[in-house]
Amino acid sequence: MNLDLSPYAAVVCGSTQGIGFATAQELASMGANVVLLARNEKRLQEACAALEQIHPGEHSYLVADFDHPEQVKAAIEGFTANNRAQILVNNTGGPPPGSASGAEIDSFRIAFNQHLICNHILVQALLPGMRESGYGRIINVISTSVKQPLPNLGVSNTVRGAVANWAKTLANELGVDGITVNNVLPGATDTARLKGIVERKATNLGISEEEAMQKMAAQVPLNRVAQPQEVADAIAFLASPSAGYISGINLPVDGGRLACL
Repeated sequence: MNLDLSPYAAVVCGSTQGIGFATAQELASMGANVVLLARNEKRLQEACAALEQIHPGEHSYLVADFDHPEQVKAAIEGFTANNRAQILVNNTGGPPPGSASGAEIDSFRIAFNQHLICNHILVQALLPGMRESGYGRIINVISTSVKQPLPNLGVSNTVRGAVANWAKTLANELGVDGITVNNVLPGATDTARLKGIVERKATNLGISEEEAMQKMAAQVPLNRVAQPQEVADAIAFLASPSAGYISGINLPVDGGRLACL
């Protein structure tokens, strides 16, 4: 199996913590030069230093806030002026919880910008380099809500579905260039975002956070939540040469929780 990424560079979004950082570490260990993209420069510097410990290379970072697509555009265009990247991992924290019917109109606009618009800006900037290299992997970290909407995540469910269909359309369009586009759908994963969800669940039910986590884990056939590294492994495989004939899919990494196939 060919998992060697040493000829390639990878842009990884939301890469200072959680799934994004675990993915950056895994891609670096496979030989890729990793470009971290997030909004906190201090944490980016720390993450970049950590990558050098795993696999010394030409790792770097870009600073941009996904609340402001113009920042993302300026950052990635500054990078592509003199560089190419063959792998793009779109990964951004999800919108706040709440019902779809009660959501403010602006909540949808903000989430649409954070996810689909920023993803699209990055793809358009990196596509020429992928085509010139003859290698391209676009991987979007979304949510199992693409297949089964999650309760009280109305805005997130809506926007994640839009990203999934955008990605499938891109897969159809870019296949002729040998560029694959896939979505990874994490279930409950041990990240800062999950901790916030568990805290709210505990408060709402009047139980301890440990009990709330146990209730969440009990919904999964494997009886536990995922570790970020387990999601990163799936992303890294899709980024590899061995995944060259896999495109246009939604890959759940959820311990079997989804009720549908």
